[in-house]
Amino acid sequence: MTVTNTRQIQYKDALIESLTQEMQRDPTVFVMGEDIAGGAGRAHLGITEAWGGPFGLTKGLIQQFGPSRVRDTPISEGGFLGTAIGAALTGFRPVIDLMYMDFVGVCFDQLISNAAKIRYMMGGQAKVPLTIFTRFGAGTGNAAQHSSIYYGILSHIPGLKVVVPSDPYTLKGLLLSAIRDDDPVIVCNDKKLIKMSGAVPDHPYTLPIGESRIPLEGQDLTLVGIGYTTQLCLEAAQTLQSLGVKPEVVDLLSLSPLDKETVLQSVRKTNRLVIVDEDTPRCGIATDIAAIVVDEAFDFLDAPIKRVTAPHTPVPYSKPLEDHYLPSSEKIVRITKELLNRL
Repeated sequence: MTVTNTRQIQYKDALIESLTQEMQRDPTVFVMGEDIAGGAGRAHLGITEAWGGPFGLTKGLIQQFGPSRVRDTPISEGGFLGTAIGAALTGFRPVIDLMYMDFVGVCFDQLISNAAKIRYMMGGQAKVPLTIFTRFGAGTGNAAQHSSIYYGILSHIPGLKVVVPSDPYTLKGLLLSAIRDDDPVIVCNDKKLIKMSGAVPDHPYTLPIGESRIPLEGQDLTLVGIGYTTQLCLEAAQTLQSLGVKPEVVDLLSLSPLDKETVLQSVRKTNRLVIVDEDTPRCGIATDIAAIVVDEAFDFLDAPIKRVTAPHTPVPYSKPLEDHYLPSSEKIVRITKELLNRL
């Protein structure tokens, strides 16, 4: 999935472009969320300017598609997610902008009791082609109630698909796949990636949900990243290469379904594993991957599995504490040196 000879655009622009192209292609696609279309109740004033919410991720869509397909909602996540589920059951493909991942708690019942279960409970006679894109992560000064990471919780729920892009290219491919999927898909976007630039083709393309990628091949150990932490793994890999270490980087991309085979194949080659996840460590994705590798590739391990995660605390607001809270490439290098006994 190496992309060359194409233009460079920001992550947020790749998201807007993805929505634009899919809404042009499929008239059943529409977008709902808070503050995405200039504020609810202003259409009668002739105001159609859209700032696209606090991150500008839907900016300009209402001018192209109008208020029937770009809908501002009340501050009632449970209400508009329930509305979207109903729309999906009747043939539409709603895309929900859930402003922060923390707000999953407000609409959790709609997710776990309806979106995740309806197709199964109806024996496949109904489908719920619903996409939710949301933001998560520390490092941007949004404090504890707007920085949480719940993709581990969401991945625990059968019936939900969960993907985490790591750059503008994977965002566009995964978001288009999510919208075209007949099951609920949650696209989790790390806020630290929103202004990242990368190579993105201008035409629509999809990336398969359930497959990871290897952006860097190596032989001495495996570094597993999720979203922004994949970028940290690649940064750490540059430092390690200067020390004579050749790491392999696995970019998970999809948490449910989880591509465990790519991780296992890499570990069987490198014999060492470091998992980097910004989520807290208890019952998280890093812990799950470690358990899978111990269960299915234990005989290939030459050293204990190491995890680089956030501590088991809420995200602090203090900037020095927030910096200390986050995984970093320096922490990855330090853990790797310990693992390889290169102190």
